[in-house]
Amino acid sequence: MIAEVDKEECIGCESCPEFCPEVFKMEADGLAVAYTNPVPTEFEEAAKEAAEGCPAHCISLT
Repeated sequence: MIAEVDKEECIGCESCPEFCPEVFKMEADGLAVAYTNPVPTEFEEAAKEAAEGCPAHCISLT
């Protein structure tokens, strides 16, 4: 699974690293990034929760 954050849609709410800090982090610009790809199998469920919990709906998982 590959995780991506659409930075043009990201609102910087910090919810994705709260759900899955092993895959998502906040960058200096205040926006999130998926820094672990492919997503390790043991973190796929947490990454899905992060995507579902994103209020901006800017996380895609493929």
